Amino acid sequence: MAATPMVCRSGRTRVLAIAFSLAALAAQQAQAGLFDDEEARRQVKDLAVKTNERLDTFAKGQIELANQIQALREENSRLRGQVETLTYELESARKRQQDFYVDLDGRLRKLEPQAAANVEARPAEESKPVVEAPRKVVSDPAAETREYEAALNLFKANKLKEAAAAFESFAKAHPESTLTPSAQYWLGNAHYALHDCKKAIDAQRVVANKWPAHAKAPDALLNVATCQQELADAKGAKSTLEALLAKYPESAAATTARQRLKK
Repeated sequence: MAATPMVCRSGRTRVLAIAFSLAALAAQQAQAGLFDDEEARRQVKDLAVKTNERLDTFAKGQIELANQIQALREENSRLRGQVETLTYELESARKRQQDFYVDLDGRLRKLEPQAAANVEARPAEESKPVVEAPRKVVSDPAAETREYEAALNLFKANKLKEAAAAFESFAKAHPESTLTPSAQYWLGNAHYALHDCKKAIDAQRVVANKWPAHAKAPDALLNVATCQQELADAKGAKSTLEALLAKYPESAAATTARQRLKK
């Protein structure tokens, strides 16, 4: 009977031991859970910091890119303005050059003999009947001048295609006119302004070959050389310039030819 209390005491001891073990295990799990929460919070905080840093870097990059785009827009606007200015200046210079040549042409024409001034005197014996030969169609210098100046005004107004057609029509309609060499010359200039160097060369060569004594013949040869240079025919251009110097050594075109041959 005395053994019974010992058995009960031993059982209670085991129960208490188990209870303490369970409590310790629970405490350890609670402490581990606490540590896990802190680690998670730390990682979240670190992630937030890194995310903010990345956002700041991205924002700075966006601002820098926007500034670069704005700078490029401003540069593009500036360059567009320069191009427009240069285009206007080029057009103005070309217009001034055309006006100069037209004015020069007018002055030269005043020095050229006009057909009306060279009308021969009638025979002294008007009363004597003479068998008349078939009459040639008499040209009208005043009408020719108006037609020529109309074509020249088209060129001056930069209506190049119309001017080329008008000069060509004039040359065909009035092959014997004193204005035809000039019309042929301006026909070549119109083709050159239209960037058709081959037609320009053909027209200017007609002036130099058909009317070699005309005031525009040296300039016509110079224009031929210019077109040959633009067509990359350096040998042909040199030959034309040398021919110009040989035929018209005292002309203004010869001075330009010498300068070109020195280059």
